Amino acid sequence: MRYTPEDVVRLAREEDVKFIRLQFTDIFGVLKNLAITVDQLEKALSGEIMFDGSSIEGFVRIEESDMYFRPDPNTFAIYPWRPREGAVARLICDVYNADGTPFAGDPRQVLRAVACDALDMGYIMNVGPELEFFLFHADDQGRPTLETHDQAGYFDLSPVDLGENARRDMVLTLERMGFEIEASHHEEAPGQHEIDFKYSDALDTADKIVTFKMVVRTIAQRHGLHATFMPKPITGVNGSGMHTNQSLAAEGENAFYDPEGDRQLSLVARWYIGGLLKHIRAVTAVTNPTVNSYKRLVPDYEAPVYIAWAEKNRSPLIRIPAKRGPSTRIELRNPDPSCNPYLALAVMLAAGLDGVRNKIEPPPAADVNLYRLSEAEREALGVTSLPSSLGEALGELRSDAVVRGALGEHVYNKFVEAKRRELDSYQAQVHPWELETYLARY
Repeated sequence: MRYTPEDVVRLAREEDVKFIRLQFTDIFGVLKNLAITVDQLEKALSGEIMFDGSSIEGFVRIEESDMYFRPDPNTFAIYPWRPREGAVARLICDVYNADGTPFAGDPRQVLRAVACDALDMGYIMNVGPELEFFLFHADDQGRPTLETHDQAGYFDLSPVDLGENARRDMVLTLERMGFEIEASHHEEAPGQHEIDFKYSDALDTADKIVTFKMVVRTIAQRHGLHATFMPKPITGVNGSGMHTNQSLAAEGENAFYDPEGDRQLSLVARWYIGGLLKHIRAVTAVTNPTVNSYKRLVPDYEAPVYIAWAEKNRSPLIRIPAKRGPSTRIELRNPDPSCNPYLALAVMLAAGLDGVRNKIEPPPAADVNLYRLSEAEREALGVTSLPSSLGEALGELRSDAVVRGALGEHVYNKFVEAKRRELDSYQAQVHPWELETYLARY
């Protein structure tokens, strides 16, 4: 449903809303908000609410700090877990400079710009993410532990899956906030879950991912649990991914489907795959943005490592699900839920569009289990690997003009600067593995 500012004011009045949270993310995808009373709603919808951008990671310097919110009326939603009397609602906002121009460091603006590039080419990106997360117990002080709430496995039910009640409440809450939930289930590792919602255009999907993570954490806390989207919290079990199903639509039709094409894929689909594969090592810096992300991207834990594509085979990076017609899509399997969804979708789309624009043909499909091949066999097939560390991925990002251009220089510089600090901090620490391995030996 499309809302106008007048619709939002009317709904807020009808639903007895007293507080509005104006939401946005920093460049790392961390959700921020400014709470206003409903009396300030019309002023907010007119873009008159100002905030200090110098306090936000990756935004601006203190001498450039005045910035403005411009709420998107279509993102108006009431928090179902708050009291209905004196309700609390939210609006997701774009960030603008004091002179009225879009702020180059606003991740939502970054995605909108790339989506506009796609529209200029005649395409709309549709995205359906699959977000995985862990549910852990908290200690007496409310701090998260690594103690899981169950010992269940893939698709298990109660009484083995003790998180089912929490997951059910998450689904019901998301539905009340406008999500169309397609599936929810226990994942492979103990304490690990997945909830999938229906695809939408890129900007709406990114908004939904941000909302999804907030709802999951909130409902988990109400069940005495801690939800984490950390990619690899436990050694020796599967990490959490965010498989990203994506397609392009042109004139209301799926541009990836061609009943006469090889595997019923259109040339546009093939070129899109070619672009993704060409740029994926740089894209990974954004879709897998933490030191911990690369501890998930290792063999034997159902996470992709090798840069290849196939139809039903789950060992390559890109998989083509079996359904065709309007459901034709590609599934990119390396992203994880620690990413900023606005930036992640922006760089995936930019890479795919570069493939379409320049008609980049992908290599032949890898219809074999790549995990079981030797390194020499993979080399013979021309199959290379994803970056094995954040540092390696940042190096690839630096030299990739397409991905870097999608981010824009402001976000690129702030992102890399912060991630280099993160790497330096990590590398300066002495970790338990080092003590266990070296302390007695040397």
